[in-house]
Amino acid sequence: MSTALTDLCPHPIVQAPMAGGASCPTLAAAVSEAGGLGFLAAGYKTADGMYQEIKQLRGLTGQPFGVNLFMPQPELGDKSAVLVYSAQLAGEAAWYETPLGDPDSNLDDGFDAKLAILLDDPVPLVSFTFGCPSRDVLDALARAGTYSVVTVTSPEEAQAAQWAGADAVCVQGIEAGGHQGTHRDNPEADGAGIGLLSLITQVRETVQLPIVAAGGLMRGGQIAAALAAGADMAQLGTAFLVCPESGANVLHKQAMTNPLFVRTELTRAFSGRPARGLVNRFLREHGPYAPAAYPQVHHLTSGLRKAAAKAGDAQGMALWAGQGHRMARELPAGQLVEVLAAEYRSAAASLGVRGAA
Repeated sequence: MSTALTDLCPHPIVQAPMAGGASCPTLAAAVSEAGGLGFLAAGYKTADGMYQEIKQLRGLTGQPFGVNLFMPQPELGDKSAVLVYSAQLAGEAAWYETPLGDPDSNLDDGFDAKLAILLDDPVPLVSFTFGCPSRDVLDALARAGTYSVVTVTSPEEAQAAQWAGADAVCVQGIEAGGHQGTHRDNPEADGAGIGLLSLITQVRETVQLPIVAAGGLMRGGQIAAALAAGADMAQLGTAFLVCPESGANVLHKQAMTNPLFVRTELTRAFSGRPARGLVNRFLREHGPYAPAAYPQVHHLTSGLRKAAAKAGDAQGMALWAGQGHRMARELPAGQLVEVLAAEYRSAAASLGVRGAA
């Protein structure tokens, strides 16, 4: 069934917004040009940095694209855990010869300034992670002609997004690489997320909104399975991370299929929020006692991660990856979209889902 969401691009394929540099204008443009939906990640960028990337992307394609924003987080009640973690990271700072970052810098990720730009100069789609905007924000985007998507990890969060007036939800299973987009960071729920296919079904039975499915998807057959379960489109991150157009560090790209990294794990070690990455030395050593403190821990470890990358040391980097990382294919982004679309059509024909013809 055609919706305003599926009408944005010919193929039901969305390139995930991966903050930290991977989702750059060249990658988003290549995906959109090939018939998917390219995405820019505004997280951790300044408002002007986001605007410059939008301008660059518009110069590369006239096709629709999306921009992802991080929601501001509640004020941290107990800062002592961050101070303790800072002391525990002193050895890392000495090893990489770089100071730890200021944990209290840029706590709202410039949300208001970024939103103001997107309302003044609208883009086709805006998605939100780490929470749900107010109805006023979503109504303002609607008036500007922008389609809104809220990332959710439970039926309850999907219901909140529907009540707030979101146009669609991005349903993120626990298989997903990078940060879990939970609306409330509850340490007691660490590791208790729902698998994607089960989550799609639960959300489909809870809300009447289009669904973008995300979490461990690497093949067209998986896209068909997600749509057969009730999704309208599928979002892939790790699959696009290794593309030559991706802005991810080369060490990060190589690690996806490096037999040295045998599994992924959810960790707070790098950012203070649960995020799935390849298990390396930093994750093993610091994950067990990293506090629930986002974005404070992210800012604290930012310099360490950059120094590790500069030193060519993947063991000190945040190697975000979904559970399907071993299936990564180092193809140009446009070609990958075409391959995924062909695989999807083949699988969809037997499942009877949209796009089989």
